[in-house]
Amino acid sequence: MTDDEVVRQQLIALLRGGNAHLYFERAVSQFSLDDINRKVSTISYSPWELLEHMRICQWDILEFIRNPEYKSPPWPKGYWPAEGESADENKWKKTLGDFRADLSSVENLLGDSSTNLYQPIPHAPEYNIFREILLIADHNAYHLGELVVLRKALSIWPYS
Repeated sequence: MTDDEVVRQQLIALLRGGNAHLYFERAVSQFSLDDINRKVSTISYSPWELLEHMRICQWDILEFIRNPEYKSPPWPKGYWPAEGESADENKWKKTLGDFRADLSSVENLLGDSSTNLYQPIPHAPEYNIFREILLIADHNAYHLGELVVLRKALSIWPYS
C-alpha cells in the first residue's frame, strides 16, 4: 500500500469516527422528535440547530473544494439556522440525510486516487484538499462531542 493510500484510508476512518472519535450514527441515535428542538437554559441552540450547523459547515467546505464559483454564506449567521427556526420530522430527516450524503461525497473524493490532496486548490491556492478534509473531520468531531454534552444536559443520552 502506498503512503497516499494509507493517508486516504486514515482520513476516511477519521471522518467516519471510532477510536477516539464518536460515530455520527451513535450521536444521533434514539432521538425522539419531541427532543430535537429542546434547549438547556445555558446553551443557546437545540440538537437540531447544532446538527444543521454541522451540515451547513460540512456542505460549505465541500462546495468550496469542488466549485470555483462557490460563495460561502456570511459568517456567522449563514452557518446556523435562522433565529427561532425549529425542525419538524421532515426537516430533521433532511438534515440527517443531507449530512450523510455530503459526508459520503467527501469520502468519495478521498477514494478517488486522481484527487490530489496536497496540490493547492486552483481557486484558493493558499488551501489544499488535505487541509479541508481535516477541517471537516475536526469540526464534526468537536460538535459531535457537543451534541453528547447537550443530550446529557437534556437527559436524553441513551448510553451510560
